[in-house]
Amino acid sequence: MGYAIAEAALAEAHEIMLISGPTNLEPPDNAKLISVSTSDEMFEAVHRYADECDICVLCAAVADYKPVKVSPTKIKKRGAKFSLELVPTRDILDSLGHKQDRQFVLVGFAAETDHVEENAAKKLRAKNCDIIVANDVSSADSGMENDANEVIILFRNGEREKISRAPKKIIARELVKIFFNFATKMFDKKNVTIN
Repeated sequence: MGYAIAEAALAEAHEIMLISGPTNLEPPDNAKLISVSTSDEMFEAVHRYADECDICVLCAAVADYKPVKVSPTKIKKRGAKFSLELVPTRDILDSLGHKQDRQFVLVGFAAETDHVEENAAKKLRAKNCDIIVANDVSSADSGMENDANEVIILFRNGEREKISRAPKKIIARELVKIFFNFATKMFDKKNVTIN
């Protein structure tokens, strides 16, 4: 969804910075591309550039865990059981949501397999997001690795919207409109002066 959202925002003449992990997708023309390989690199890049943005959309499926030790070479099969010790990765969405003096709209994504809306609402509150876009990734005909999707958008004020199953490019266009409308309202409220 990230690349589709970037393309849709560029089509609306918005300036885009795309921080991307490894992918076979071609980055959209005119997007400033920051390539990363690890969750730590993603964390650092997002934090380096977030304050330059009006809206931060975090939809990369960053791993929740990483190995404690990374082997510099291939680990050969030994014929016996093998265990990896994992530690949690740093939570990019949570760290941005709880950033002091945050001046940007924070949009997170929730890829869920059950209780989609309930779990997304919990994530919205726990991560202190402005918007959460939730989708059911257990469905065979939408979600990751599919050209179509269906999403529920939850807002911090309790409002919700739904975009029915459609090609990801169409969903991305609708999401861009929703994000920028929300940002416009939020920034207008912040810039009100009472004399």
